[in-house]
Amino acid sequence: MKHNIAVVMGGFSSEYDVSVASGNVVFENLSKIRFNAYRVLIRRDKWVVLHNEQEFPVDKNDFSALIDGQKLTFDAVFNAIHGAPGEDGPLAGYFDLIGMPQTASGQFESALTFNKAECSMLLKGLGVNIAEAYYLARHEEYDSDEILAQVGLPCFVKPNRSGSSIGVSKVKSVTDLEEAIEHAFEVDSQIIIEAMVKGIEVACGVSNHSGFIKALAVTDIVPKNEFFDYESKYSGLSEEITPARIAEGTYAQILEESEFIYESLNLNGIARVDYIVTENGVPFLIEVNTIPGLSKESILPRQAVYAGITLGELFDQSVENALKSKS
Repeated sequence: MKHNIAVVMGGFSSEYDVSVASGNVVFENLSKIRFNAYRVLIRRDKWVVLHNEQEFPVDKNDFSALIDGQKLTFDAVFNAIHGAPGEDGPLAGYFDLIGMPQTASGQFESALTFNKAECSMLLKGLGVNIAEAYYLARHEEYDSDEILAQVGLPCFVKPNRSGSSIGVSKVKSVTDLEEAIEHAFEVDSQIIIEAMVKGIEVACGVSNHSGFIKALAVTDIVPKNEFFDYESKYSGLSEEITPARIAEGTYAQILEESEFIYESLNLNGIARVDYIVTENGVPFLIEVNTIPGLSKESILPRQAVYAGITLGELFDQSVENALKSKS
C-alpha cells in the first residue's frame, strides 16, 4: 500500500517563495510508485492541501484534510519550509506532539541551528573555527567604535535568526554601520556583527538518507555580487562549482568536519554547512542550514547528482527513514 506523504512548503518568513520552489522540486521527484505525495501550503492565514488546483483546509488537530468527502491522513511529512516555522523548530514540535514522523531535525536541534549566535558558540567550544563576532539585541544601546574595535572592517551585519542572506549587509566604513544594523533589525530583533574572513565561500551538503551520516560534496561559490546575497543565490548571479577548487586536504577536512557538526548537533535529514576557506586552507564556519534550498537553482541538489544520487533517491530515502522512525 502506498504511503500518503505531505510535502509542506511556504512558511511565515521572507523565504516563502524559495520554500515553495523547494517543495515543488520535492513533490515532482518523489516516487509515484511508492508514495501518494500531496503539496501542503502553510501560511499564517491558512494551512491547505493543494490538490487538483483546489485548496482543502488542514485540520490542525491531526493534520488531516477532507477532500471530496473523504478524510485524507498522512503517514509522514517532508519538511521543505525555510525559516519559520519549519526550520526554527515550532513545526517539528507540532509534528512530534501529534506523532507525525517528518524528514527534518527535531524541535530543539532546529531552534539551536537557526540561532546563529548560540550555534556558533556551541561549535566553537567543540573546536570549530568561528569568526570574531559582536552580538546585539534591539533593546541594547551600542557604540560603533566599540563594535569595530572588536570585529574590524570590513565586516558583515546579519540577522541572527534568518536565512537566504536576507537582511545581510557588508560594511566597509563606520559611516555605513548604523544603516546596516537597522537593516538587519528589520528582519530580526537579534543581530550579529561579524568580522570578515577573507577567502573562498564553500558549502557542504550532509545527509543520513542512506542510514548513516554522509557528506555529499563540497561546492565553491563565486558570486557576481560582492558576496553571496539573496540575489546571487536565487537569480543565477553566482557560479557554483562542484567539486570545490580547493586543496585536496582541505576538501577532505571540510567533508569530515561537516559530518562531525551534523553528528554533534544531532541533526536529521538533509542539511548544508557553509564555510569561508582562507588562503591558508583554514575553514571558518558561516552557518548550519537544516532545511537547505532544494530548488533547481540550489546547491545541494547539484551536490547529490555529483555524488551519484538522484533527487528521487535522496528524497525517497529521506521519507523512508522518517517512516521507519515511527515503527
